[in-house]
Formats: sequence, structure tokens, C-alpha cells
Amino acid sequence: MSDETQFCTFYLNKHFFGIEVEKVQEVFRYQEMTPIPLASSTIKGLINLRGQIITAIDLRKRLQMPDRAEGVLPMNVVVRTADGAVSLLVDEIGDVLEMSLEDYEPPPDTIEGMTRELVCGVYKLEGTLLLILDTTKTIDFGEPANA
Repeated sequence: MSDETQFCTFYLNKHFFGIEVEKVQEVFRYQEMTPIPLASSTIKGLINLRGQIITAIDLRKRLQMPDRAEGVLPMNVVVRTADGAVSLLVDEIGDVLEMSLEDYEPPPDTIEGMTRELVCGVYKLEGTLLLILDTTKTIDFGEPANA
């Protein structure tokens, strides 16, 4: 069993995040979406991906970060879940990084708010932290959020 894990990385509000590669179905540029009336503001809409209808979640809203600048379009990271595919809207796609499990650390105390709840661990890189997102918690809204 390998002690290396590969992560699909992306940027969100100048933070560097990663999701295990095996959970990622695909990544692609912005695609028009259909709004869902009365849905939480975190849910941006529905995307038709080659006939598959998937929900798009705005990670900035989910992590309680400021909105994107007007005119800046998000990119999609589509993750596989038990209930089907879900698109996570991010600012920019990074690279696939291979990290050693021995370098994995719990989230530091400086991470606060919703980000602290949704980040399961970190890897220290030169000049930054790679924040590992718990996709199960990220897409599970539990009780309805205030829109």
C-alpha cells in the first residue's frame, strides 16, 4: 500500500485547496447554469454535463468567503458522491500534486469558521498550505442555510 496520495488542487480566494484525485470526475471551465428558485445561495444552479444534470455549489459561499469580483467566472471541479456528481465552483484549477501521508497534519488553529469545519487536514508546502477539503462534509448542508 502506497503512502503517497494524489490531490487535484485549486485556488479559492487566494487559498490553495486539494481534493483526492480518486474523488474527482473531471474539471472544466465555466458553463452556463440554470438557477434553482428558492435554493440556498450556496447552490448556484444546475449544469447539463453531456446529459447528466449536476448541482453546482459555490465554494466561496459554502466557505463563507467574499463573492468573486463581478465578471470573473468560476471553474468547475466535478466530484463523485454517493448521490451522483456535484460541481464545486472554484476560482482557478491548479495541478495534480502527489503528497506523502507522513507530511499530513491536522488543520492549524489559525483556520477558522466554516473552513475549519470543512478542511480535514493540511500539507505544508513552500510558502503556502495545501488545505485538504472533506468533500462529504462540503456537499452535506444538513439543515437549510439562510439564503
